Amino acid sequence: MQNIEMAWIFTELSDLLEIKGEDFFKIRAYRRAAQVLANLEVPVAELCRRRILSKVPGVGKAIEAKIKELVDTGQLSKHQELLKEIPPGVLTIKQLPGIGANRARVLFQELGITSLDELEQAAKERRVRSLKGFSAKLEWDILNGIEMVRNRQGRTRLSVARELAAELLAIFQLLPGVRQVEVAGSTRRWRETVEDLDLVAAAEEPALILDALATHPRVKDVIERQSNRIRVYTWWGLAVDLQVVPPEEYISTLHRNTGCKEHYARLQEVAQAKGLNLNHHGIRNAVGEIIPIKEEANLYDALGMSYIPPELRENRGEVEAALADRLPNLIEVSDIKGDLHIHTTWSDSAMELTDVVKHCRQKGYTYAAITDHSRSLKIANGLELNRLQEQHQIIREMNKEFKDFTLLTGVEMDILPNGDLDYPDEILEQMDVVIGSVHTAFKQSKKEITHRITKAMENEHVDIIAHLTGRILGRRESYAVDVEALIETAAKTGTILEINSSPDRLDINEVYTRLARDTGVKISINTDAHDIRRLDEMAYGVAVARRAWLEPQDVVNTLELDELREVLR
Repeated sequence: MQNIEMAWIFTELSDLLEIKGEDFFKIRAYRRAAQVLANLEVPVAELCRRRILSKVPGVGKAIEAKIKELVDTGQLSKHQELLKEIPPGVLTIKQLPGIGANRARVLFQELGITSLDELEQAAKERRVRSLKGFSAKLEWDILNGIEMVRNRQGRTRLSVARELAAELLAIFQLLPGVRQVEVAGSTRRWRETVEDLDLVAAAEEPALILDALATHPRVKDVIERQSNRIRVYTWWGLAVDLQVVPPEEYISTLHRNTGCKEHYARLQEVAQAKGLNLNHHGIRNAVGEIIPIKEEANLYDALGMSYIPPELRENRGEVEAALADRLPNLIEVSDIKGDLHIHTTWSDSAMELTDVVKHCRQKGYTYAAITDHSRSLKIANGLELNRLQEQHQIIREMNKEFKDFTLLTGVEMDILPNGDLDYPDEILEQMDVVIGSVHTAFKQSKKEITHRITKAMENEHVDIIAHLTGRILGRRESYAVDVEALIETAAKTGTILEINSSPDRLDINEVYTRLARDTGVKISINTDAHDIRRLDEMAYGVAVARRAWLEPQDVVNTLELDELREVLR
């Protein structure tokens, strides 16, 4: 048994203990043991034979005994015991994107859920949202994840690919001999959906890292394996392609495997025109000498152009702009000063008002808008007028306690099928932020829905239109709507259009975002968070903005609060 296989057993053992809710320190000890095993350069069996296993840092007597048991028998009795105690379906649930051991434990202990079928039924019956730390939004994600796992085909949401990538990279970076490893391909370009997950690693000996991926618990099948490359199929329905190259070829290979084919071909044309030769081995001058490349920026320097960020490598004029030194100063996550679309337990979220304040302040935000659902959306516990006003009074009182942070009053207000708004103007004018959105009557004609949203934009109290096209990636197509006409209306009325950062929405997309910016429309990037984890998804919305060539000044929530208030007025 290889070291990495032992590491996976210790990892699964710690997950099983976490599902049981056992001692945190014991769980952490097994996780550390997994890391130690993955990082060992010498086979564990050899260390046992030489009786020096106990000298390995992090291996105490209890861990040493279990490692020896693995070496002698090929399994752990404690691991096997837990596998019998905890139904196999719970481990399957744990592997769903966004669930993990903690949430699988809550589902198992609180609702008795032991299979995907039972989880699907509970989510459809809206029983999951009643659990602490869960929400209506998470129920939707669970159903989406179950369908993805069952289908195991087509394109996968970016967030799933990035979650899997983070898990794999965390292990691969510990392996001996692995100098560097990074995500490439469409995942690195932050495309909204991906066909597979591309990884590039630098190592003198590829076998160890290839074995690590081949035996990983997420892997269902090995599709193909070569001396320096492996392609596997995971239980998440996503293929992973790992290429291992010598350290001196790492940057060139990562670069080649990141941009789309047309982008790379365009760079090869530029290189050829300058008497250079660009390929996956690197870049050579006219006499065949390799030009030293320590980072990707060096490659672009050698071609006489500005560095092109991964998100722009789509052959959409970025090469010409880089040659002319006209690339935009792309927005960064650090430019965001606050989130203007957040839900709480007042409607259908798992977050209290105090949770929002705590976590937004931790992110360095100086403001955040509370925008729970309006009264017509009964399914989301929309706020009747008296509850809305009560919430806003509480927010105003809370703000008296803060010196460096402000909670903005607001609402995500339904635009009704006839275009009317869910609250009267005299209520809307009292709020800091009014978001208009469509949640019902999706099957209206293109003319009807366009008129409906246009009417909302023409109301002076509506600040932002959220998730303009209504799409849910992989589950629901956009409703029929004339987006170009609405962008023109937004330019005339001064209405802000949202990039919804939720990875299952990313609405509006990069094409409409760029068109809106070029038409003079301001953009807001918001998470639409319904639980604490969702507050971390701002990066996905920023990625859409970057792919649309947006700069900080194009986005209203990069403004300081006083400036933002002026825009909202």
